[in-house]
Amino acid sequence: MTARGAGTAPPAAAPPASARAGEVVGGVGDSPPRPDGTLKVTGEFAYSSDLWAEDMLWGMTLRSPHPHARLLRLDTAPALALPGVHAVLTHEDVPGEPRYGLEVRDQPVLAAGTVRYRGEPVAVVAADHPETARRALERVVVDYEVLEPVCDARRAAFDPGCPLVHPPGSVPLRPEHNLRGNVLRHQPIRTGDLARGSTVADLRARADVVVTGEYEVGMQDQACLGPESGLAVPAEDGGVDLYVATQWLHADRRQIAPCLGLPPELVRVTLAGVGGAFGAREDLSMQVHACLLALRTGRPVKIVYNREESFHGHVHRHPAHLRFEHGAGADGRLLYAALEIVLDGGAYASTTPAVVGVAASLGLGPYEIPHAAVDAYGVYTTNPPCGAMRGFGAVQACFGYESQMDRLAAALGMDPVEVRLRNAVGQGSVLPTGQRIDAPLPMAEMLERARALPLPPRPDPAAEGADPLALPGGAGGAGIGAAVVRGVGYGVGLKNLCFSEGFDDHSTARVRLEVVGGVPVALVHTAAVEVGQGLVTLQEQIARTELGVRRVALHPADTSVGSAGSSSASRQSHMTGGAVKAACEAVRARVVALARARGFLSGDDGGDPDGGARLAGDCLVPPGGAPPVPLAEVLGGAAVEETREFRHRPTAPLDPATGQGSSHAQLGMCVHRAVVDVDVELGLVRVVALDAVQDVGRALHPRQLVGQIQGGATQGLGLALMEEVQVADGVIRNPSFTDYLIPTVLDVPPMRVEVLEHADPRAPYGLRGAGEPPTLSATPAVVAAVRAATGRPLTRVPLRPEDIALP
Repeated sequence: MTARGAGTAPPAAAPPASARAGEVVGGVGDSPPRPDGTLKVTGEFAYSSDLWAEDMLWGMTLRSPHPHARLLRLDTAPALALPGVHAVLTHEDVPGEPRYGLEVRDQPVLAAGTVRYRGEPVAVVAADHPETARRALERVVVDYEVLEPVCDARRAAFDPGCPLVHPPGSVPLRPEHNLRGNVLRHQPIRTGDLARGSTVADLRARADVVVTGEYEVGMQDQACLGPESGLAVPAEDGGVDLYVATQWLHADRRQIAPCLGLPPELVRVTLAGVGGAFGAREDLSMQVHACLLALRTGRPVKIVYNREESFHGHVHRHPAHLRFEHGAGADGRLLYAALEIVLDGGAYASTTPAVVGVAASLGLGPYEIPHAAVDAYGVYTTNPPCGAMRGFGAVQACFGYESQMDRLAAALGMDPVEVRLRNAVGQGSVLPTGQRIDAPLPMAEMLERARALPLPPRPDPAAEGADPLALPGGAGGAGIGAAVVRGVGYGVGLKNLCFSEGFDDHSTARVRLEVVGGVPVALVHTAAVEVGQGLVTLQEQIARTELGVRRVALHPADTSVGSAGSSSASRQSHMTGGAVKAACEAVRARVVALARARGFLSGDDGGDPDGGARLAGDCLVPPGGAPPVPLAEVLGGAAVEETREFRHRPTAPLDPATGQGSSHAQLGMCVHRAVVDVDVELGLVRVVALDAVQDVGRALHPRQLVGQIQGGATQGLGLALMEEVQVADGVIRNPSFTDYLIPTVLDVPPMRVEVLEHADPRAPYGLRGAGEPPTLSATPAVVAAVRAATGRPLTRVPLRPEDIALP
């Protein structure tokens, strides 16, 4: 259920008059059905793995069995001799740039000289049947010299004797990166006395209470149900058309084209159906390989990973080692904090530098701390590559700082919520980076609302007909009731929204208004990727609201329009929503001008580009009560089209020495309260409730919004209790959904969501991105509740039964 915040600030700008008058159905603020919803529910929706083309070949990838090895010999002749095989390619067959990367061009298209993680692509084949392609892979002869793997991130960062994953000078860095040994980026932050020469020891002596903790966060997988897949089709002009499930069409093209030796305009990328993303599709997987094979064979090539290959073929959440120290006065007010955050980036950079920036800038959380020292490191190892996943570095930091707040509360004998309230940031607060919070951030109100939510009743295991699913252990009946203890815990997460640190974050939208069959229709064309979050619905809502039309069509997302940026960072509602809104406003102004030129409007507009007229109900509504004019009459046979770019306010890079800089465009926050029942003998946990309070600025689609908050919380619950890619000596031990566990419907409790709407005046409609913050706060809330039930320190996630069970 959703409770919209009573008495909150109004949106930055009132909705159009047509929306106030109820003349726009399915506009901003409503919850219309998704245009793709019925197809997905009925199984008729076409995902990227469903793609098909006449005369299509099947591509497959040969991957390294070693985490770290030197390539001594590659012989493809036996594979090419197999009937039905049309191509076998290695690094020698890459016609253009041999490497690519989102931020650092360090990842080989196909391994050359050295492999740096188990599963790194070594060769690709194309054959007329997938079984033939698989057999061809077995015939490729590869000789390896196995090298010492680099698996411990702390050793990789701080041990000068540790082997280097990348030889000196081999990684083409951007100026803001500072590779030292295996450390790709080190971002310090210094503020207060710790920026003026004082030491942590000096401040420790001034504190009444000091709490320290070491924490670990395991490697989490995005667990997309749709595997990596796509179809590359060679074109007559020498280029290639790629249909693929991705998160950022233009970033894919930017990386693919140089590797193919083609200009960008000859690489045309069109979005195929996406079966989940959460960051896993920001990086390239099979895109370049399919294009290479298609161009070599002159035939369409389809690649679809199986589940095990998917675990090796995309990035994961960075595992983290955290060392935190907080000092406070006897009243619970924080005096200082010292943090060390080490993020294991794996073999290649992906988004590690940006993840480090987020972890550093938000590592202290939503708390007023006058003196702080933060050191965040992103490190190369020969573990699987890590990159973007929902929360993007803030998740790992949040588990650390929220665990510390609970530890501080225990040391002071104070309620955990009270400790948070006494140190809460709000509008006007200054972050440790020097950035001032200049929009509503009602943390105290959110905490109070979460604390006031009703608690669920306790089950009676002895009652007749008692449901075994209501106890830890579930249907297996392991939880016997006598050893079950209840715990309640809280978590608060602070997340940046949109891209940060000076990135030119923008989105482009093209909107066309024309009459089709006597009815005005708005056609919206963006390259924004629908990954399940409901962006397709939102674009329609904005067009209906701004243009007053009932019918809106969406052009397929592709690279024939300007970039919309990535579907990540909780940014698309803000950025592409802003672009669609701006393009619609431009179309509306031209329609009004056309109406004036054709005599449907008269009089002085007083400088108002719309002259007081508005569009509603498929009509132009003149000012002063004049009768509405059908848009079909205003437009006649004309079509009005406008393209606009939208940018959020500028951000700045973090200073590489002090960490100072207004690096974020917008901030979001969620507060969770978790209630758990724990069998303290068996170490089993049942989450009874996971309730959230989140401020969203303005709810543009309330039903989808609540689903996003609940979905983010579910991924946070998974990280707390069960989700981990288990890596030993550089090898993934559980690359399947049999052994990689994610929450099912039996694991997810009721989730009450309270939505507050304190508008951000700098954002379209006052909105605030909502998809990521609940992933941050859910994990520490669940762990805090288990701590409350057991009294155990619980410093690592996911929790394991042996961590929980009392001796």
